[in-house]
Amino acid sequence: MTTTTMNLHFSIAKTHLLAKKKQTITAMLGVTFGIGMFILMIGVITGVNEYLTDSMLESTAHVRMYNDLASADRKSIIEEILVSPLEIASTLHQKPKNIKLNIRNGMQIVSDLQNHPEVIGVSPQLSSQVFYNYGPVQLNGNIAGVNIVEEDKLFDVAGKIKEGRMESLLTTGNGIIMGAGLAKKLNAKVGDRVLITTPLGGSLTLKIVATFATGNGQIDNVKSYASISTVQKILQRDPGYITAISVNLKDMNAAKALAPEFQARYGVKSEDWETANAVILQSFVIRNIMTYVVVTTLLVVAGFGIYNIMSMTINDKMKDIAIMKATGFTARDIVIVFMLQAVIVGFFGASLGLMIGGSLAYWVSTIPVDFGEFASMTRFPVNFDPVHYIFGIIFGVGATCLAGFLPSRKAGKIDPVQIIRG
Repeated sequence: MTTTTMNLHFSIAKTHLLAKKKQTITAMLGVTFGIGMFILMIGVITGVNEYLTDSMLESTAHVRMYNDLASADRKSIIEEILVSPLEIASTLHQKPKNIKLNIRNGMQIVSDLQNHPEVIGVSPQLSSQVFYNYGPVQLNGNIAGVNIVEEDKLFDVAGKIKEGRMESLLTTGNGIIMGAGLAKKLNAKVGDRVLITTPLGGSLTLKIVATFATGNGQIDNVKSYASISTVQKILQRDPGYITAISVNLKDMNAAKALAPEFQARYGVKSEDWETANAVILQSFVIRNIMTYVVVTTLLVVAGFGIYNIMSMTINDKMKDIAIMKATGFTARDIVIVFMLQAVIVGFFGASLGLMIGGSLAYWVSTIPVDFGEFASMTRFPVNFDPVHYIFGIIFGVGATCLAGFLPSRKAGKIDPVQIIRG
């Protein structure tokens, strides 16, 4: 095809588009509406999905190591005393064995994990159920003894602080960072002192140096942070006594493969984040399926709308097609002319749709959301992934070209004499 022929095709296509501007604008608006709604819907739906996923992962380690109580020895010591299998013994008022929850050589394991090439963060932890006593109020919850610097690297503790400073825990001997919901229930504020007692009778008065909020009431209403040495003091345990190790990896998807390796190497129960959140992940799968169903339905509807508009446009041009064929244009020339029109309509319509959809998505992202004073979300979550916009322009042009190709190919095969007589 020569340049002159191509210029002729383009000139005819431009003439057709400008001859009936309202029809051309209607065709473009059909593409615009479909692509604009696609950009808005995919941005909002995937934005919410990502927010929920991040909310789950921000408080979950990629691998968590701890002692598994389910595998604890439940046999009676009397079995070790009996020599002959013929002897008979009975046990009265049997008491459960006092099982230690700590990880043996825990700090050594932490040091070893820090040198692992796939590990980017390790946080040792000593947690316990406790009672918070402030004046006449007593609430149960749990306290986590941590290295607050390492804990911050894994879970961004500093980013969740509502009052006070996270660093104050490093300079205050008996300090505590308390969940904002828990502090509110106790009617306690930063600077107040709270008496912490354990079920076994240990107690210590701690000063609230900061409060934090994750947006999850199951955490904010019961949990507090203190230094490992402080919790060891409350529980009357030796230095080095820890009950769990949180590990974050360079690639979180490698957790499922590395967890069994850690368990075999250190003899400690190691659970990856996918196993720990299996039920939640199932809901994510269902939600993603619903997302794809909604988006696919939207694109299919938009595609049929574009096809109908392009078919009507080509049908209105039947007399022009007859004249073109009568003057020597082939069926291939007819297809090329209308494909050029489809490309122009699709490109400009899709581009306008991207701008309108992106503008609406941005407007939605500025809408303030109030889920309570402890929620971390203040604006509606919207995803502005460039892939969605690239797909939008490709689909808009592609669907319009397909919608223009099918009827134009059919029109190119029609006898011009029948069109003129009809």
